[in-house]
Amino acid sequence: MRIAFLSSEVAPYSKTGGLADVAGALPKFLAGTGRAEVRVFTPFYREVRAKGLPLVTAAENVPVSLGGRRLSFNLYEHRAGNVTFSFIGSDDRFDREFLYGTPAGDYPDNGERFGFFSRAALEAMKAAGFRPDLVHGNDWQSAAAFAFLRFTLADDPFFSRTGSVFTIHNLAYQGLFEKEILAALGLPATLFDLNHLEFFGKVNFLKAGILYASAVTTVSRKYSREIQTPEFGCGLDGLLRHRSDVLFGILNGVDYEAWNPESDALIPANYGPRDLGGKTVSKLELLRLFGLPAEETKPVVGMVTRLAGQKGLDIVCEALEGVFKLGVRLVILGTGEKKIQEFLEAARQRYPEDLGLKIAFDEKLARTIYAGSDMFLIPSRYEPCGLTQMYSLKYGTIPVVRATGGLDDTIQEFEPATLRGNGFKFEAATPAALVEALGRAARTFSDRQRWRRLVLNAMAADFSWDRSARRYLELYKTIISLASRRR
Repeated sequence: MRIAFLSSEVAPYSKTGGLADVAGALPKFLAGTGRAEVRVFTPFYREVRAKGLPLVTAAENVPVSLGGRRLSFNLYEHRAGNVTFSFIGSDDRFDREFLYGTPAGDYPDNGERFGFFSRAALEAMKAAGFRPDLVHGNDWQSAAAFAFLRFTLADDPFFSRTGSVFTIHNLAYQGLFEKEILAALGLPATLFDLNHLEFFGKVNFLKAGILYASAVTTVSRKYSREIQTPEFGCGLDGLLRHRSDVLFGILNGVDYEAWNPESDALIPANYGPRDLGGKTVSKLELLRLFGLPAEETKPVVGMVTRLAGQKGLDIVCEALEGVFKLGVRLVILGTGEKKIQEFLEAARQRYPEDLGLKIAFDEKLARTIYAGSDMFLIPSRYEPCGLTQMYSLKYGTIPVVRATGGLDDTIQEFEPATLRGNGFKFEAATPAALVEALGRAARTFSDRQRWRRLVLNAMAADFSWDRSARRYLELYKTIISLASRRR
């Protein structure tokens, strides 16, 4: 199977969040099965250029017609393992300091930027001679590709046997633009209609993926059900229910070559299930880095997160007094909403021996939090999949999570009587429920025998990409077969 994978960010080349991790890992595992040839198409950002990769110029001045304009792009390639990464070069659109916008807000031309990316990626397949059996797009930034395939390129023989999959990583981000974007991209004006791309007076890019792809996936089973309800559907629940027969929840995975405490070069000391000594070393270093007292016996709760309401940080702010009454310490790394940042900075002054805070993104410190914390708190109001709970499990750091989306799918409540389970969950998005769950974790921590069993359970949990990649391949196979018969 020849799979064209479209993503607006791909680790390790460009990254703002979990989409990049998925786009960097899943293609590798798909290709590793020997059943798929995979090319990843992504923009050539300034961030990518700065890495100085040994890129091959595959094509120059590739023409693309967009809204009656004759535009062009350069195509660069980098081979990593058994996957080819193809970069769409257009300095006007992608040579910028940030991927999607500045701290002041999104770039105002994001509709044109990512509409161009979606169209150019399809032309790049032609330029590279890569005729795909299936196009797999991710999130709103590549969703326009499915509108182009359905309307602009419907009669193009190059794509006559091409199936398609669209993955929603976070339904809340939909790519909303003024209706003029249709003309700018050369898409029919008739698509500005409720049954197509119109959404409360705007053009909704995400709808293009949901409507026009052969199948739609989300990143966990529970999230695939949640987004079909008014509470989590972000205004698209009706459309998603309409397409429920081709809507699948496939859990994201973890690349354990990159996330393994036995080999991780970024943590203070390596360790594994047979010898947890390095975890104690990491805990003491974590406390030192945050300026907290060096006590091994007091549990440390870690958070590596966006400081935002969606991630439940407002709940954490309200719960701090109750959290510290449990006798735990809390360390937080992240950036986000100004109001939450300011509240936590003030709280750091009130609880200097119990709260560690760094307003930043620091990969080395993040790894130290995963390794050195005893528990990992994820109180999200919604969480399509979540990767941080999977990372923390591997590092023997016990997740305490709200039972939503992928968090609910991956964490099983620890049962002291049977010693089964890998973490702790709470249902209500309230400070009281959060504190109660942390209290259960803290009481278990005080029983060293039970706690060690729980840690070993966590480290044994397997959320590798292998299983998820096989599920995608089976879905691809079905769609490709249907596309072939349809033509």
